[in-house]
Parts: sequence; C-alpha cells; structure tokens
Amino acid sequence: MSTQNHPIEPGSADAGLPEQVAGLVRQVRADHLLGSAPDAETTLRDRLADASIALDDDEFARAMAIITA
Repeated sequence: MSTQNHPIEPGSADAGLPEQVAGLVRQVRADHLLGSAPDAETTLRDRLADASIALDDDEFARAMAIITA
C-alpha cells in the first residue's frame, strides 16, 4: 500500500508558503466538515509535518479558527 506524503495537485510545487498553508487548511476543513477528519488539530499537524511546514502558535491558531469556523 502506498501513501501520499506530499501534495499532488498541479502547480502545488510552485506555490509559495502562504498558498501551501491555505491549501492545507482548505483540505483539512473540507475533511473535517465531511467527518473524515474528526480531530482536525491532529490532522492539520500531520499534514503540515508531511509538507515540512512549520507554523508558530499564532499561525496555527489562525488556521484552526478557519477550519472550525
């Protein structure tokens, strides 16, 4: 079984950090709303780690506020 540990959307490799974070936030929010990511905080942390993106506490809190809005 293979796993996806990096973005595969066209152009994702060309996106800057703000766009990458926004894309991950959109994905996690959609998954959370659909019920496939009931623990949105853990899901976001995992996806950020998979993409080698580090957010400070304030940035992470802003991302979570968007996801759970």
